[in-house]
Amino acid sequence: MIVSTPLTPAVFAILLSLAGGDRHGYAMMKDARAPEGGGIAMGPGTLYGTLERLMRDRLVVETDTSDNERRRYYRLTDAGRLALETELSRMDSAVAAARQRGLLPQGGRS
Repeated sequence: MIVSTPLTPAVFAILLSLAGGDRHGYAMMKDARAPEGGGIAMGPGTLYGTLERLMRDRLVVETDTSDNERRRYYRLTDAGRLALETELSRMDSAVAAARQRGLLPQGGRS
């Protein structure tokens, strides 16, 4: 399994959502829409197509958890967590470089 960076916005939003614990599709789409979740609108086709690829790449697994026969839950794997951490580190370096160039305030949030 090779994960290329930067991650696509959909992959990033899904991995970030799952870092908070097991989620079903609608919860992941809701998390992705929030600014702190990536701020992207993701439809079911994008979500489930991306989840299929993430499962194929072993970054995400489907769990046995179910509170509804139509709802499937997903979990981040160790490899998925590593891919997310790698992307966050890349982003952190980019933000630090932007701050050094005066493009963002030096402290705290922009």
